[in-house]
Amino acid sequence: MENKLKDLLRLYLVMGSTNCRENDPLTVLDAALKGGVSLFQYREKGNGSKSGQEKIMLGQALMNRCRSYGVPFVVNDDVELALNLGADGLHIGQEDGSITKTREKFAGKLLGVSVHNVQEAEEAVKCGADYLGVGPMYFTSTKTDLHEVKGPDVIKEIRAAGITLPIVGIGGIDKERAACVVEAGADGVAVISAISQDPYPTDAARELLYAVEKVLHVAKK
Repeated sequence: MENKLKDLLRLYLVMGSTNCRENDPLTVLDAALKGGVSLFQYREKGNGSKSGQEKIMLGQALMNRCRSYGVPFVVNDDVELALNLGADGLHIGQEDGSITKTREKFAGKLLGVSVHNVQEAEEAVKCGADYLGVGPMYFTSTKTDLHEVKGPDVIKEIRAAGITLPIVGIGGIDKERAACVVEAGADGVAVISAISQDPYPTDAARELLYAVEKVLHVAKK
């Protein structure tokens, strides 16, 4: 299971309607999936984001698109939405309530937790997280509640503490920076604007995946 999850984390797209520059989010997602996105997180936040039934309908459409590619669909923060949609998993941050209680609600489903240091990582592991989202790796304007940027070194610190749980790096990652994140000990990269804001999402996804897999293949030799 853990090895399979590491494969799913290679290229993790996080996106909602507000992250797409011009194209419809379904169009962007479809293009990204063609480029090799292996896991998708529905994160509908920010100015102009959808709510209520509109949010549910977009989530359903995005999930259906993921299912057609055999890619798991994860919801950001919103437990009720994830349960309502029948999502494959949920991703929560440090301010999103008890990890243990969320784990109980999502028994048998994928649970990711955002962490920023060794202490938070150890707590997430203890409480039943399936994978860790570590960041921010670099500065990003996508998130308004940005934590201190520590770079890939924080992943090295988490690995040095003996944590073997699958890790995905997030925050300001592009195709030039992806290799450094994986070299630090991540199993893959999570991106938002590097794909959703690119005029050619398929090519952007392919280039990111290539950068990740190049490091992973060298590490296996």
